[in-house]
Amino acid sequence: MENLLRGLFACVREDLEAVERELERVVRLPDPSLTETSRHLLTAGGKRMRPAFCLLAARFTPCALERVVPLAASLELIHMASLVHDDVVDEALIRRGQPTVRARWGNRISTHMGDYLFAQSLVLISTYGEPLVQRVLADTSVKMCQGEIHQIAGAFDVDQDLKDYLGRINRKTALLIAASCQLGGVVSGAPPQVWRRLLCFGRYLGMAFQVVDDILDFVADQNELGKPVGSDLAQGILTLPAIRALDHSPARERLRTLLQRRLAGEGDLQEAVDLILVCGAIEYSFAIAARYVAKAKEHLALLPGCEAKAVLDRIADFVTVRRF
Repeated sequence: MENLLRGLFACVREDLEAVERELERVVRLPDPSLTETSRHLLTAGGKRMRPAFCLLAARFTPCALERVVPLAASLELIHMASLVHDDVVDEALIRRGQPTVRARWGNRISTHMGDYLFAQSLVLISTYGEPLVQRVLADTSVKMCQGEIHQIAGAFDVDQDLKDYLGRINRKTALLIAASCQLGGVVSGAPPQVWRRLLCFGRYLGMAFQVVDDILDFVADQNELGKPVGSDLAQGILTLPAIRALDHSPARERLRTLLQRRLAGEGDLQEAVDLILVCGAIEYSFAIAARYVAKAKEHLALLPGCEAKAVLDRIADFVTVRRF
């Protein structure tokens, strides 16, 4: 599966290598121990999806790579910072199959490292003269934080509905992917009718990506997923499969009881996962993801033909078949 993803990004492989060099440059710190922390983050298996979307979006209008690299690196730094902070809040020990920064260096270092990465992202985007770049990323960052706060406040809340969930994942995930696609077009000089379509493509694809991510928390192989199966549910994060099961499972009252008592042990967690798996909630969630992919492809179809368009189309197909 990882080979498939690398193949999808093959046409921007050299561009991504330039982004990687930029990331290594900006996270290099005078203190050797902090440099070790930042390098751990860079080598922890990130897919670099947001930089790749940015680079592909920039291909719709010819421009110099140097014009796009700082933005692509900034997007990855924002994403990395959010993950570091998430791991502190979630008390996570494993991400992508590797120990988290929190697991190796503790909460204090993790919090400051997340802050540092976000600050470095601000430095990188300050090089752009278009106010839209700063405005979009500022707004996106605020809404990402709102999504996280909403998620924390809603832990083990069995009265959440589909609207609550979709609003949360839009802020947590979809908006940054949408910004990656939109701003790649903006900084390359694409006309508004192009970058607006890219924005819509990215938002719908980001929604589909997060829905599938939440499905995988129930059905993926733990080694492929890089974290324990059912870990979201164990923390009280009710994603689409759980919300669907709470509404439609024949055993919804039992599931509600399990979640309200906050999954007192491993037996509770496994029972809750099993109840969600057998009631059609997974199939329903995949159907929702497929509808978002279809909407993304509708917007993509209206963009000018080029290699990047074909790649984005294949990535859209990949989203609903991925297993990590």
